[in-house]
Amino acid sequence: MDIQSVKQRFGLIGDSPGLNRALETALRVSTTDLSVLVSGESGVGKETIPNIIHANSSRKHGKYIAVNCGAIPEGTMDSELFGHVKGSFTGASAERKGYFEEANGGTIFLDEVAEMPLGTQVKLLRILESGEFIKVGSSSVQKTDVRVVAATNVNVIKAIEKGKFREDLYYRLNTVPITLPPLRERKEDVHLLFRKFAYDFSEKYRMPVVRLTADAVQMLANYYWHGNIRQLKNVAEQLSILETERSIGPEILVKFLPDFTSSRLPAVIDPNQNPEQLSERELLYKVIIDMRKEVNDLKQVVGKIMGGKDVPTASSGFEEHQEASDIIPTTDYQSEALIPSSAFRHPSVVQHENTHGIDAIEDYDEHIEVEESLSLAHKEKELIQKALSKHRGKRKYAAKDLGISERTLYRKIKEYNLN
Repeated sequence: MDIQSVKQRFGLIGDSPGLNRALETALRVSTTDLSVLVSGESGVGKETIPNIIHANSSRKHGKYIAVNCGAIPEGTMDSELFGHVKGSFTGASAERKGYFEEANGGTIFLDEVAEMPLGTQVKLLRILESGEFIKVGSSSVQKTDVRVVAATNVNVIKAIEKGKFREDLYYRLNTVPITLPPLRERKEDVHLLFRKFAYDFSEKYRMPVVRLTADAVQMLANYYWHGNIRQLKNVAEQLSILETERSIGPEILVKFLPDFTSSRLPAVIDPNQNPEQLSERELLYKVIIDMRKEVNDLKQVVGKIMGGKDVPTASSGFEEHQEASDIIPTTDYQSEALIPSSAFRHPSVVQHENTHGIDAIEDYDEHIEVEESLSLAHKEKELIQKALSKHRGKRKYAAKDLGISERTLYRKIKEYNLN
Protein backbone atom coordinates (compact mmCIF):
# COMPACT_ATOMS: atom_id res chain seq x y z
CA MET A 1 0.00 0.00 0.00
CA ASP A 2 1.35 3.44 -0.94
CA ILE A 3 0.99 6.75 0.94
CA GLN A 4 -1.92 8.02 -1.17
CA SER A 5 -3.89 4.84 -0.55
CA VAL A 6 -3.26 5.17 3.19
CA LYS A 7 -4.51 8.77 3.14
CA GLN A 8 -7.69 7.78 1.34
CA ARG A 9 -8.37 4.81 3.63
CA PHE A 10 -7.82 6.69 6.89
CA GLY A 11 -9.18 10.08 5.76
CA LEU A 12 -5.87 11.92 6.06
CA ILE A 13 -5.64 15.38 4.47
CA GLY A 14 -2.40 17.09 3.46
CA ASP A 15 0.79 16.67 1.50
CA SER A 16 3.43 18.28 3.70
CA PRO A 17 6.88 16.63 3.79
CA GLY A 18 6.68 15.98 7.55
CA LEU A 19 3.35 14.15 7.28
CA ASN A 20 4.47 12.10 4.28
CA ARG A 21 7.70 11.11 6.04
CA ALA A 22 5.76 9.91 9.12
CA LEU A 23 3.35 7.85 6.98
CA GLU A 24 6.17 6.35 4.95
CA THR A 25 7.96 5.26 8.15
CA ALA A 26 4.74 3.75 9.53
CA LEU A 27 4.24 1.69 6.36
CA ARG A 28 7.82 0.41 6.36
CA VAL A 29 7.78 -0.65 10.00
CA SER A 30 4.29 -2.22 9.89
CA THR A 31 5.63 -5.48 8.40
CA THR A 32 7.89 -5.99 11.44
CA ASP A 33 7.19 -6.48 15.15
CA LEU A 34 9.40 -3.60 16.30
CA SER A 35 8.14 -1.26 19.01
CA VAL A 36 7.24 2.24 17.82
CA LEU A 37 7.14 5.52 19.74
CA VAL A 38 4.98 8.23 18.16
CA SER A 39 5.71 11.75 19.36
CA GLY A 40 4.09 15.08 18.63
CA GLU A 41 2.06 17.86 20.19
CA SER A 42 -1.45 17.33 21.43
CA GLY A 43 -3.98 17.41 18.61
CA VAL A 44 -1.72 16.40 15.69
CA GLY A 45 -3.42 13.02 15.18
CA LYS A 46 -0.92 10.59 16.76
CA GLU A 47 -3.64 7.95 17.19
CA THR A 48 -3.77 7.44 13.40
CA ILE A 49 -0.25 6.00 13.18
CA PRO A 50 -0.86 2.83 15.28
CA ASN A 51 -4.05 2.16 13.28
CA ILE A 52 -2.03 2.33 10.05
CA ILE A 53 0.68 0.07 11.47
CA HIS A 54 -1.83 -2.55 12.70
CA ALA A 55 -3.88 -2.52 9.48
CA ASN A 56 -0.80 -3.18 7.34
CA SER A 57 0.83 -5.78 9.60
CA SER A 58 0.56 -9.55 9.83
CA ARG A 59 -1.46 -8.97 13.02
CA LYS A 60 -4.30 -7.19 11.24
CA HIS A 61 -6.69 -10.07 11.97
CA GLY A 62 -5.84 -9.92 15.66
CA LYS A 63 -7.23 -7.49 18.24
CA TYR A 64 -6.28 -3.80 18.30
CA ILE A 65 -6.66 -2.18 21.73
CA ALA A 66 -6.03 1.51 22.41
CA VAL A 67 -5.30 2.48 26.02
CA ASN A 68 -5.11 6.06 27.30
CA CYS A 69 -2.62 5.77 30.17
CA GLY A 70 -3.37 9.31 31.31
CA ALA A 71 -7.04 8.46 31.93
CA ILE A 72 -6.43 5.41 34.16
CA PRO A 73 -6.04 6.06 37.93
CA GLU A 74 -2.61 5.10 39.22
CA GLY A 75 -4.03 2.58 41.70
CA THR A 76 -5.81 0.55 39.03
CA MET A 77 -3.20 0.83 36.25
CA ASP A 78 -1.64 -2.61 36.84
CA SER A 79 -5.04 -4.29 37.02
CA GLU A 80 -6.19 -2.67 33.78
CA LEU A 81 -3.06 -3.58 31.84
CA PHE A 82 -2.16 -6.99 33.29
CA GLY A 83 -5.39 -8.19 34.92
CA HIS A 84 -6.02 -9.52 38.43
CA VAL A 85 -7.14 -12.67 40.22
CA LYS A 86 -10.19 -13.03 42.42
CA GLY A 87 -9.71 -11.57 45.92
CA SER A 88 -6.46 -9.75 45.04
CA PHE A 89 -7.88 -6.48 46.38
CA THR A 90 -11.13 -5.08 47.73
CA GLY A 91 -13.80 -5.32 45.06
CA ALA A 92 -12.00 -8.00 43.02
CA SER A 93 -14.95 -10.41 43.08
CA ALA A 94 -13.81 -12.28 39.97
CA GLU A 95 -10.73 -12.88 37.87
CA ARG A 96 -10.18 -10.32 35.13
CA LYS A 97 -8.10 -10.31 31.97
CA GLY A 98 -5.87 -7.30 31.35
CA TYR A 99 -5.38 -5.48 28.05
CA PHE A 100 -2.13 -7.30 27.30
CA GLU A 101 -3.81 -10.66 27.69
CA GLU A 102 -6.82 -9.58 25.60
CA ALA A 103 -4.57 -8.22 22.82
CA ASN A 104 -2.56 -11.46 22.53
CA GLY A 105 -1.68 -11.91 18.86
CA GLY A 106 -2.61 -8.32 18.05
CA THR A 107 -1.51 -4.74 18.71
CA ILE A 108 -1.84 -2.55 21.78
CA PHE A 109 -1.57 1.24 21.56
CA LEU A 110 -0.41 2.98 24.76
CA ASP A 111 -1.37 6.63 24.40
CA GLU A 112 0.22 9.18 26.79
CA VAL A 113 2.69 6.51 27.91
CA ALA A 114 4.74 9.11 29.82
CA GLU A 115 1.87 9.32 32.35
CA MET A 116 2.45 5.70 33.39
CA PRO A 117 3.66 5.20 37.01
CA LEU A 118 7.27 4.04 37.48
CA GLY A 119 6.19 0.72 38.99
CA THR A 120 4.06 -0.08 35.97
CA GLN A 121 6.90 0.96 33.66
CA VAL A 122 9.05 -1.86 35.11
CA LYS A 123 6.34 -4.42 34.26
CA LEU A 124 5.90 -2.98 30.76
CA LEU A 125 9.64 -3.28 30.17
CA ARG A 126 9.45 -6.97 31.09
CA ILE A 127 6.69 -7.57 28.55
CA LEU A 128 8.67 -5.80 25.83
CA GLU A 129 11.77 -7.87 26.56
CA SER A 130 10.31 -11.34 27.24
CA GLY A 131 6.55 -11.17 26.70
CA GLU A 132 6.00 -12.19 30.33
CA PHE A 133 3.67 -10.61 32.90
CA ILE A 134 2.07 -11.45 36.25
CA LYS A 135 -1.52 -10.62 37.15
CA VAL A 136 -2.20 -8.56 40.27
CA GLY A 137 -2.49 -10.94 43.23
CA SER A 138 -1.05 -13.90 41.32
CA SER A 139 2.34 -15.61 41.48
CA SER A 140 2.22 -17.41 38.15
CA VAL A 141 3.95 -15.99 35.08
CA GLN A 142 1.93 -15.68 31.87
CA LYS A 143 3.05 -15.08 28.29
CA THR A 144 1.62 -12.78 25.66
CA ASP A 145 2.54 -11.96 22.07
CA VAL A 146 1.70 -8.29 21.56
CA ARG A 147 2.98 -5.55 19.26
CA VAL A 148 3.37 -2.33 21.30
CA VAL A 149 2.97 1.14 19.79
CA ALA A 150 3.25 4.04 22.26
CA ALA A 151 2.65 7.77 21.93
CA THR A 152 3.39 10.86 23.98
CA ASN A 153 3.16 14.63 23.68
CA VAL A 154 5.81 15.38 26.33
CA ASN A 155 9.58 15.61 26.04
CA VAL A 156 10.58 12.14 27.26
CA ILE A 157 14.26 13.10 27.65
CA LYS A 158 13.31 15.81 30.14
CA ALA A 159 10.98 13.37 31.92
CA ILE A 160 13.93 10.97 32.26
CA GLU A 161 16.11 13.75 33.71
CA LYS A 162 13.38 14.50 36.28
CA GLY A 163 13.13 10.81 37.23
CA LYS A 164 9.57 10.44 35.91
CA PHE A 165 10.36 7.98 33.11
CA ARG A 166 12.74 5.03 32.92
CA GLU A 167 15.58 5.48 30.47
CA ASP A 168 15.76 1.75 29.62
CA LEU A 169 12.04 1.70 28.81
CA TYR A 170 12.42 4.75 26.58
CA TYR A 171 15.09 3.10 24.44
CA ARG A 172 13.06 -0.12 24.30
CA LEU A 173 9.93 1.71 23.13
CA ASN A 174 11.84 4.06 20.84
CA THR A 175 13.13 1.31 18.54
CA VAL A 176 11.46 3.16 15.67
CA PRO A 177 10.61 6.84 16.37
CA ILE A 178 7.88 8.57 14.36
CA THR A 179 7.28 12.31 14.78
CA LEU A 180 4.16 14.07 13.55
CA PRO A 181 4.74 17.78 12.80
CA PRO A 182 2.55 20.48 14.40
CA LEU A 183 -0.01 22.21 12.19
CA ARG A 184 1.99 25.47 12.10
CA GLU A 185 4.69 23.57 10.20
CA ARG A 186 2.12 22.34 7.67
CA LYS A 187 0.93 25.70 6.34
CA GLU A 188 0.14 24.24 2.92
CA ASP A 189 -2.29 21.78 4.55
CA VAL A 190 -4.25 24.19 6.77
CA HIS A 191 -6.74 25.35 4.14
CA LEU A 192 -7.22 21.81 2.81
CA LEU A 193 -8.08 20.59 6.29
CA PHE A 194 -10.42 23.53 6.90
CA ARG A 195 -12.30 22.85 3.67
CA LYS A 196 -12.70 19.18 4.63
CA PHE A 197 -14.04 20.06 8.07
CA ALA A 198 -16.33 22.79 6.70
CA TYR A 199 -17.84 20.35 4.20
CA ASP A 200 -18.34 17.68 6.89
CA PHE A 201 -20.12 20.13 9.20
CA SER A 202 -22.29 21.48 6.41
CA GLU A 203 -23.60 17.95 5.87
CA LYS A 204 -23.91 17.26 9.59
CA TYR A 205 -25.87 20.42 10.37
CA ARG A 206 -27.48 20.75 6.91
CA MET A 207 -26.14 24.22 6.26
CA PRO A 208 -24.37 25.80 3.27
CA VAL A 209 -20.61 25.33 3.29
CA VAL A 210 -18.58 28.22 4.73
CA ARG A 211 -15.81 29.46 2.43
CA LEU A 212 -12.79 31.65 3.14
CA THR A 213 -11.63 34.67 1.18
CA ALA A 214 -8.01 34.83 0.01
CA ASP A 215 -7.06 37.11 2.93
CA ALA A 216 -8.76 34.78 5.41
CA VAL A 217 -6.86 31.80 3.97
CA GLN A 218 -3.59 33.67 4.54
CA MET A 219 -4.62 34.53 8.10
CA LEU A 220 -5.48 30.88 8.75
CA ALA A 221 -2.07 29.74 7.50
CA ASN A 222 -0.19 32.30 9.63
CA TYR A 223 -1.95 31.42 12.89
CA TYR A 224 0.09 29.55 15.54
CA TRP A 225 -2.46 26.74 16.22
CA HIS A 226 -1.67 25.75 19.79
CA GLY A 227 -4.31 23.00 19.59
CA ASN A 228 -3.23 21.89 16.11
CA ILE A 229 -5.78 19.94 14.00
CA ARG A 230 -8.21 19.63 16.90
CA GLN A 231 -8.32 23.42 17.29
CA LEU A 232 -8.73 23.95 13.52
CA LYS A 233 -11.67 21.54 13.51
CA ASN A 234 -13.30 23.46 16.37
CA VAL A 235 -12.88 26.75 14.49
CA ALA A 236 -14.48 25.26 11.37
CA GLU A 237 -17.41 23.96 13.43
CA GLN A 238 -17.94 27.29 15.21
CA LEU A 239 -17.93 29.19 11.93
CA SER A 240 -20.39 26.71 10.40
CA ILE A 241 -22.86 27.07 13.25
CA LEU A 242 -22.49 30.60 14.62
CA GLU A 243 -21.89 32.71 11.51
CA THR A 244 -24.78 33.69 9.24
CA GLU A 245 -22.34 34.76 6.51
CA ARG A 246 -21.08 31.89 4.37
CA SER A 247 -18.17 33.89 2.92
CA ILE A 248 -15.66 34.37 5.74
CA GLY A 249 -13.21 37.28 5.58
CA PRO A 250 -10.41 38.24 8.00
CA GLU A 251 -12.68 40.56 10.02
CA ILE A 252 -14.93 37.58 10.86
CA LEU A 253 -12.25 34.91 11.16
CA VAL A 254 -10.12 36.88 13.62
CA LYS A 255 -12.93 36.66 16.20
CA PHE A 256 -12.45 32.88 16.29
CA LEU A 257 -8.64 32.92 16.55
CA PRO A 258 -7.55 33.72 20.13
CA ASP A 259 -4.58 36.11 20.49
CA PHE A 260 -4.11 36.44 16.74
CA THR A 261 -3.13 40.12 16.99
CA SER A 262 -0.43 39.59 19.61
CA SER A 263 3.09 39.70 18.20
CA ARG A 264 5.27 36.62 18.38
CA LEU A 265 8.67 38.18 17.73
CA PRO A 266 11.55 36.22 19.32
CA ALA A 267 13.52 37.29 22.36
CA VAL A 268 16.52 35.62 23.97
CA ILE A 269 15.69 34.79 27.59
CA ASP A 270 16.43 32.42 30.44
CA PRO A 271 13.86 29.59 30.20
CA ASN A 272 13.72 29.39 34.02
CA GLN A 273 12.46 32.96 34.41
CA ASN A 274 9.06 33.52 35.94
CA PRO A 275 6.54 35.86 34.23
CA GLU A 276 7.37 38.75 36.59
CA GLN A 277 11.07 38.67 35.70
CA LEU A 278 10.25 38.33 32.02
CA SER A 279 8.17 41.50 32.00
CA GLU A 280 11.01 43.50 33.53
CA ARG A 281 13.49 42.11 31.05
CA GLU A 282 11.22 42.98 28.15
CA LEU A 283 11.10 46.54 29.42
CA LEU A 284 14.90 46.67 29.46
CA TYR A 285 14.99 45.38 25.89
CA LYS A 286 12.67 48.19 24.87
CA VAL A 287 14.95 50.73 26.54
CA ILE A 288 17.94 49.30 24.67
CA ILE A 289 16.10 49.44 21.37
CA ASP A 290 15.19 53.10 21.89
CA MET A 291 18.82 53.87 22.73
CA ARG A 292 19.96 52.05 19.61
CA LYS A 293 17.62 54.08 17.43
CA GLU A 294 18.93 57.37 18.83
CA VAL A 295 22.53 56.24 18.38
CA ASN A 296 21.94 55.16 14.78
CA ASP A 297 20.37 58.53 13.97
CA LEU A 298 23.46 60.23 15.41
CA LYS A 299 25.83 58.03 13.43
CA GLN A 300 24.03 58.85 10.20
CA VAL A 301 24.64 62.56 10.82
CA VAL A 302 28.29 61.96 11.69
CA GLY A 303 28.68 59.74 8.61
CA LYS A 304 27.49 62.55 6.35
CA ILE A 305 29.90 64.95 8.01
CA MET A 306 32.80 62.55 7.46
CA GLY A 307 32.15 62.53 3.73
CA GLY A 308 29.75 59.63 3.36
CA LYS A 309 31.96 57.05 5.13
CA ASP A 310 30.15 54.00 6.40
CA VAL A 311 29.78 53.80 10.16
CA PRO A 312 29.50 50.36 11.78
CA THR A 313 25.90 49.44 12.54
CA ALA A 314 24.74 48.94 16.08
CA SER A 315 24.09 45.27 15.51
CA SER A 316 27.53 44.45 14.04
CA GLY A 317 29.21 41.65 15.93
CA PHE A 318 26.02 40.62 17.68
CA GLU A 319 25.74 37.36 15.76
CA GLU A 320 29.24 36.37 16.87
CA HIS A 321 28.47 36.77 20.57
CA GLN A 322 24.90 35.58 20.72
CA GLU A 323 24.57 32.36 22.68
CA ALA A 324 22.09 29.61 21.81
CA SER A 325 19.00 30.10 23.95
CA ASP A 326 15.35 29.22 24.07
CA ILE A 327 13.09 31.31 21.86
CA ILE A 328 9.71 32.47 23.15
CA PRO A 329 7.20 35.05 21.96
CA THR A 330 7.41 38.60 23.34
CA THR A 331 4.71 41.24 23.48
CA ASP A 332 5.32 43.91 20.89
CA TYR A 333 8.99 44.35 20.12
CA GLN A 334 12.11 42.40 19.18
CA SER A 335 15.29 41.99 21.22
CA GLU A 336 18.38 43.72 19.90
CA ALA A 337 22.08 43.83 20.77
CA LEU A 338 23.75 46.25 23.17
CA ILE A 339 25.60 49.08 21.43
CA PRO A 340 29.34 49.55 22.09
CA SER A 341 29.94 53.21 22.89
CA SER A 342 33.20 53.12 20.92
CA ALA A 343 31.30 52.68 17.64
CA PHE A 344 30.46 56.35 17.22
CA ARG A 345 31.79 59.90 17.89
CA HIS A 346 30.59 62.60 20.21
CA PRO A 347 27.78 64.96 19.05
CA SER A 348 30.16 67.89 19.52
CA VAL A 349 31.51 66.97 16.08
CA VAL A 350 28.30 68.36 14.61
CA GLN A 351 28.73 71.62 16.53
CA HIS A 352 32.34 71.80 15.36
CA GLU A 353 31.11 71.60 11.76
CA ASN A 354 28.66 74.46 12.26
CA THR A 355 31.45 76.67 13.61
CA HIS A 356 34.41 75.89 11.36
CA GLY A 357 32.92 74.33 8.23
CA ILE A 358 33.05 70.78 6.88
CA ASP A 359 36.74 70.93 5.92
CA ALA A 360 37.70 71.38 9.54
CA ILE A 361 36.25 67.98 10.38
CA GLU A 362 39.14 66.23 8.70
CA ASP A 363 41.45 67.61 11.40
CA TYR A 364 39.22 66.37 14.21
CA ASP A 365 40.94 63.13 15.19
CA GLU A 366 40.20 62.99 18.89
CA HIS A 367 38.00 60.01 19.84
CA ILE A 368 35.53 61.00 22.55
CA GLU A 369 33.12 58.65 24.30
CA VAL A 370 29.44 59.60 24.36
CA GLU A 371 28.57 61.48 27.51
CA GLU A 372 24.86 60.74 27.28
CA SER A 373 23.72 58.64 30.21
CA LEU A 374 23.38 54.97 29.32
CA SER A 375 21.80 54.07 32.67
CA LEU A 376 19.04 51.54 32.12
CA ALA A 377 17.30 52.68 35.29
CA HIS A 378 17.25 56.27 34.02
CA LYS A 379 15.80 55.23 30.66
CA GLU A 380 13.32 52.93 32.34
CA LYS A 381 12.09 55.75 34.58
CA GLU A 382 11.83 58.08 31.59
CA LEU A 383 9.76 55.55 29.61
CA ILE A 384 7.40 54.98 32.53
CA GLN A 385 6.90 58.74 32.94
CA LYS A 386 6.11 59.11 29.23
CA ALA A 387 3.63 56.23 29.32
CA LEU A 388 1.85 57.60 32.40
CA SER A 389 1.70 61.06 30.86
CA LYS A 390 0.39 59.66 27.58
CA HIS A 391 -2.45 57.78 29.30
CA ARG A 392 -3.15 60.54 31.89
CA GLY A 393 -2.01 58.49 34.85
CA LYS A 394 -4.04 55.36 34.05
CA ARG A 395 -1.74 52.53 35.05
CA LYS A 396 -3.67 49.81 33.23
CA TYR A 397 -3.19 51.37 29.80
CA ALA A 398 0.34 52.57 30.56
CA ALA A 399 1.38 49.03 31.56
CA LYS A 400 -0.13 47.60 28.37
CA ASP A 401 1.72 50.19 26.28
CA LEU A 402 5.01 49.35 28.03
CA GLY A 403 4.47 45.60 27.62
CA ILE A 404 4.57 44.83 31.37
CA SER A 405 2.02 43.80 33.98
CA GLU A 406 0.12 46.43 35.96
CA ARG A 407 1.59 44.96 39.14
CA THR A 408 5.14 45.47 37.85
CA LEU A 409 4.33 49.03 36.81
CA TYR A 410 2.92 49.82 40.27
CA ARG A 411 6.12 48.51 41.87
CA LYS A 412 8.27 50.59 39.51
CA ILE A 413 6.24 53.72 40.29
CA LYS A 414 6.92 53.22 44.00
CA GLU A 415 10.58 52.40 43.34
CA TYR A 416 11.20 55.58 41.34
CA ASN A 417 8.86 57.69 43.54
CA LEU A 418 6.78 58.80 40.54
CA ASN A 419 3.59 60.79 40.97
